[in-house]
Amino acid sequence: MFDALLNLLILAVVIFAVARFIPAIHIKGFGTAILVAIVYSLINFFFGRLLYFITYPLIFITFGLFKIVINAVLLWVTDKLIPDFEIKGFGWTLAAAFLIAAADTLLGRILG
Repeated sequence: MFDALLNLLILAVVIFAVARFIPAIHIKGFGTAILVAIVYSLINFFFGRLLYFITYPLIFITFGLFKIVINAVLLWVTDKLIPDFEIKGFGWTLAAAFLIAAADTLLGRILG
């Protein structure tokens, strides 16, 4: 339970930092970042594995790089569900998905 909360907090910090780093991402505040982390995690849990399974040949051919596209789609869905979170354009969504995945993985391994 504590690990899940720590992972959500790390993800919220990463999302908030990426939103401050990329000018095309608008987020209302840290509370919204926590909500985005929760919704993104739930969408990833319920639909991410299905998308990974369906697109496994593409993931295999691209040596795993297609996972970034899947994460961008999941982030785009999160953007559409939360009104105080906005990413302008799919290119920025793709960049944000890459930065969020990389930073979340790195911080998770350092702190966890």
